[in-house]
Amino acid sequence: MAITAALVKELRDKTGAGMMDAKKALTENDGNMDAAIDWLRTKGLAKAAKKSGRTAAEGLVAVVVEGGKGVAIEVNSETDFVAKNAEFQAMVSDIAKVALGVDDVEALKAADLGGKSVADTLTDKIATVGENMTLRRMARIEGEQVVAYVHNAAAEGMGKIGVLVAMTGGDAAFGRQVAMHVAAVNPAALSEADMDPAVLEKELAVQTAKALDENATAAKPKPEAVITNNIIPGRMKKFISESTLMGQAFVVNPDMTVEAAAEAAGATITGFVRLEVGEGIEKAEEDFAAEVAKVVQG
Repeated sequence: MAITAALVKELRDKTGAGMMDAKKALTENDGNMDAAIDWLRTKGLAKAAKKSGRTAAEGLVAVVVEGGKGVAIEVNSETDFVAKNAEFQAMVSDIAKVALGVDDVEALKAADLGGKSVADTLTDKIATVGENMTLRRMARIEGEQVVAYVHNAAAEGMGKIGVLVAMTGGDAAFGRQVAMHVAAVNPAALSEADMDPAVLEKELAVQTAKALDENATAAKPKPEAVITNNIIPGRMKKFISESTLMGQAFVVNPDMTVEAAAEAAGATITGFVRLEVGEGIEKAEEDFAAEVAKVVQG
């Protein structure tokens, strides 16, 4: 029986096996799908499919800089134990280097890594280690100078939080300080102009309702013009300064904003990237009592 690409893809979808393993399984079993699945299971190559439903919220963020280009990737695992494994770290490092040559995470998954795609490399590692893993995100940044910082580093260039800062002027030492600030404070945007208009609109609605409600119950209510022209704009200005990198108090010198510190250092910050492991992933948590109850009931 001819082993078609469609047949190989079907087997890969069912088992999570790598392309070459799936093709070999079908070849060994004359194209019989069920027999090929059993063959992969006996070889320990169908584990990936069984693990795909688990939450992978641990892992590593890796950063790589080359000239005026920087890239950050997040590869997740189920446990922190795997993230500390040297083989896993080596794979993440290799994927990050490949990421320098692509534009987005889907292109990265399809990119070549040592003769097979990054996606297949990850699938093979899942089968070997026995934990679900995902290549979740990547982010690129370019500038005259790009500086990287990794917080809580597990190995060279990778850890729990990875930051890239692009700037013109200044030096690497100042860039690293800014990157450390970004890691610690997690600004929402570079400046007010870069903020999501929907976020600003929502905050304005909240602050308006709050100010009017407070004024309505105050012992001595202020004129509406004061609320509209002073109090609400003042609160929005504070929100924007606390949310944007340029408006925040610099962690290295809280008496200055990051913008003022950059000016003093002769630098212009043009952008930043911050990835944190597991950010935004909801972990399913269940206490031991609930788990036991489930077994008893089931």
